[in-house]
Amino acid sequence: MTMRKFKIPNMSALMAFEAAARHESFTQAARELFLTESAVSRQIATLESYLGVRLFVRAKQRVVLTRAGKLYGMQVHHSLEQLNCDTLSITAHGGGASLDLAVLPTFASEWLIPRMKDFTDRHPDVRVNMGVRTDTFSFDESHFEAAIHYGKPTWPGTSYDYLFGEEVVPICSPTLLKKPIKKAQELLAYPLLHSTTRPDGWTQWFASLGIEDNATMQGVRYELHTMLTAGAAAGLGIALVPHFLIEEQLTHLGLVIPFDRPQAAATDRDNAYYLIYPTELSHGKQLEIFRAWLLEQTADNLRRPS
Repeated sequence: MTMRKFKIPNMSALMAFEAAARHESFTQAARELFLTESAVSRQIATLESYLGVRLFVRAKQRVVLTRAGKLYGMQVHHSLEQLNCDTLSITAHGGGASLDLAVLPTFASEWLIPRMKDFTDRHPDVRVNMGVRTDTFSFDESHFEAAIHYGKPTWPGTSYDYLFGEEVVPICSPTLLKKPIKKAQELLAYPLLHSTTRPDGWTQWFASLGIEDNATMQGVRYELHTMLTAGAAAGLGIALVPHFLIEEQLTHLGLVIPFDRPQAAATDRDNAYYLIYPTELSHGKQLEIFRAWLLEQTADNLRRPS
């Protein structure tokens, strides 16, 4: 097997170049790195020689990035930032037992994190680190050990636990409404705010009430539920959001549910939340502890009247 060789310049030279490119000054780069200006100059000269590309044009009083220097400066800055982030992430494993969990941002901030005090009280030796992932991803190519995901759990090589389904409700500012809404069809007279991660949400909601209309696809789109809620509160339109995320905030945010159909039991397993984890890690101690606690919490959520 042929050993792969990486063509990477000296790290000190890259750090000197990144600082000089960011400031467009050898002097400021030297101050930042606690080096002499001549040391920074030598590092960059070594880098230019290694690359065979001129990165700076030297003038009497200043240095100016070349076009290649600007491009390489942005690339090196991004790479060093990512390396720093990866290093901090892996270092977090060294301080005791931990679990790296990928979460949906609104689910985490509105449902999971408010309950985490109970988990940490029970298991003070287990840290749960959270990072945002809104789409499916490969566990093999990330540091995450589990994920909380919405939708059908069709991830290869994984196991999963059903957490709970959801009932979505329309919300808006009362100032938007011209008159009380008596029929769902009347909502189409107002701007609809859509979720980019659930683009057919409104169409499916209206279809469940026997309404088919091209207008259900029209309107602006936001990526996060928090953005939809903010848009509704600002009077921009009517948003469709999970009831369990918004029920305790309606009064605080000055929002109303303009048309409240009877909530049916959430039995659609394709439109539900799941805990997903690689099958080979399914018996890891930290994951098993968190999994048992999470299933207990979601069981309580299901028993609670809506």
